Amino acid sequence: MPRLSNACKRSIIPLLLAALPIAASPVLADSRPTFGWVEEGLILPENTRVKFKLDTGALTSSMHAENIDSFKKDGDDWVRFTVELEDMDSEKQVKTRLERKVVRKIKVRGAGGADSRPVVMMKVCLGDRVYEDQFSLNDRDKMNYPVLIGRRMLEDVGLVDSSRTFTTEPNCKTGNSKKS
Repeated sequence: MPRLSNACKRSIIPLLLAALPIAASPVLADSRPTFGWVEEGLILPENTRVKFKLDTGALTSSMHAENIDSFKKDGDDWVRFTVELEDMDSEKQVKTRLERKVVRKIKVRGAGGADSRPVVMMKVCLGDRVYEDQFSLNDRDKMNYPVLIGRRMLEDVGLVDSSRTFTTEPNCKTGNSKKS
């Protein structure tokens, strides 16, 4: 290995030290989009525009659902539920009855005690991408945000800037789908 002269060392060392913070910074190296802690999104396939809360404190995403009924279909656990939300575009109540296969059940502990919830696969649009991910179903009528995006999905979505809101509008086209 060739030996460097003292003059060469003096010129290289400041360059290496200047580059170190950039190379060590994961935020600068991350090319994923940055969203605010509240964004507009679409619940698919109905294309209902609602507020999504991007919650880094929640592991699993959650969606408002009412009248959740469990049933068996081909030996598997399924749920039938009603999604009734106010569309931000039309300000009309959108009500639809959906059926989904239960992926798993989770136990949620809170101030009111423990609660068991079904988890299903749902598609949503955030920014310019469609995401299919697991959502626990829960009556979120008393909550400000009908859809909560948890850390599992946020890993694929991007970064969250807690000082910002409504940084993007949903603009999903076919083929921009990402399965989480």
